[in-house]
Amino acid sequence: MSQSMQESPNEAQIKQLFTKAYGQPGPTPDQWKAVYADNVHFIDPTQERKGIDAYILAQNNLLQRCDDVFLEPHSIAFNKDVAFIEWTMGLKIQGIEFIYPGATRMTFGTDRKIIEHRDYFDFVGPTFGPVPILGNFTRWLYKRFVA
Repeated sequence: MSQSMQESPNEAQIKQLFTKAYGQPGPTPDQWKAVYADNVHFIDPTQERKGIDAYILAQNNLLQRCDDVFLEPHSIAFNKDVAFIEWTMGLKIQGIEFIYPGATRMTFGTDRKIIEHRDYFDFVGPTFGPVPILGNFTRWLYKRFVA
């Protein structure tokens, strides 16, 4: 199939990449490379990476830092060269489960592979909320700035 005729990843492919149960492995490098461009630009609240190898490394580092990870997809919307997906991510670290609701915006290049992946989620509240003392301080800070 020529590059101009190639289609963007479909909803099933996106859901597969954004689905991981506790105890299950994450996507393989070949699965990532099937839909992500070599020069993908990845941004989330904690990091920014460029290139497919750096993106895969970031995903693998997350899996290695945690005792376990789950990812559950929700709504997916496509609009020409952009797709959005809502998701819930859970991280188990030293016996504590952290839950992050979020969304990802993916932009497709001319070859219909993902050239930009940007995650949107609150990192601070779910990370420090469950931690004794820090949780109370975090909630106090949120109230000061939001209320």
